[in-house]
Amino acid sequence: MPEQISDIERLREELLDSLDEEFENEIDEVHEDRERTDGSQHGRLPRKTYYSELLRLQRELIELQDWVVATKSKIAVLFEGRDAAGKGGAIKRITQRLNPRVCRVVALPAPTEREQTQWYFQRYLAHLPAGGEIVLFDRSWYNRAGVEHVMGFCNDQQYEQFFRDVPELERMLVRSGIHLIKYWFSITDEEQQFRFQCRIEDPLKQWKLSPMDLESRRRWEEYTVAKERMFERTNIPEAPWWVVEGVEKKRARLNCINHLLNQIPYKPVEHDPIELPPRQRSEEYQRKTLPKEVFVPNVY
Repeated sequence: MPEQISDIERLREELLDSLDEEFENEIDEVHEDRERTDGSQHGRLPRKTYYSELLRLQRELIELQDWVVATKSKIAVLFEGRDAAGKGGAIKRITQRLNPRVCRVVALPAPTEREQTQWYFQRYLAHLPAGGEIVLFDRSWYNRAGVEHVMGFCNDQQYEQFFRDVPELERMLVRSGIHLIKYWFSITDEEQQFRFQCRIEDPLKQWKLSPMDLESRRRWEEYTVAKERMFERTNIPEAPWWVVEGVEKKRARLNCINHLLNQIPYKPVEHDPIELPPRQRSEEYQRKTLPKEVFVPNVY
């Protein structure tokens, strides 16, 4: 049977989860025994196991990054799912140790008046990767199949046109040499309600809640119908959908990163040994003393 924990304990874990990874790794060792399970799919993932696997996968991501740069490969990953499904947390762990000049995140705001008059895909295509780049879309052109359709931001004609266009567009992207990977983060009705409540209670997370998020909560079933229709019409062999079970965040992150690594045929890249050059010194140089008022006060 799955381990039963109280809402207070879950709220505590939500707070811990928002902290920096390295800090999380050091605190709360006294609760290690409580969190240890047999490691089955339905058991809770031990904290040490999570960090050990996360660091191992992040090292693999660095190897992937090196290969992308060396081969001028192009990778685009789409992250979709309901509000609070865990997309942002997974993206954060993917990018955490990578070079932001190689791996960047695209999270576009609502379209401007000018963008609304453009071809729908235009503002997204401008962010596609060039050679040697990885781009992670925190929501993508699939906004039209989800929030825009459910909330009435597009009409039926635009909605149908999207479904006619997107399969061929994605085939074109793949033919152009882009590795296109699409993830849907799946959570239950009860889990979304819990995570929304956590955001309401936590001042550090309240900014994540918008009126649109609250309305999406009310329209859970409409979003489900929209998701099912999206899968039916856009799950193509060249760019299939992959569903990440996201109720347990830590498992979802590890599973997503592991799967992503397995989708790309990368290989280790050999590097020349790195040696620091000798520091040049000049007898004529005299370091100037800065005035005290320019320094940030040592409050801590």
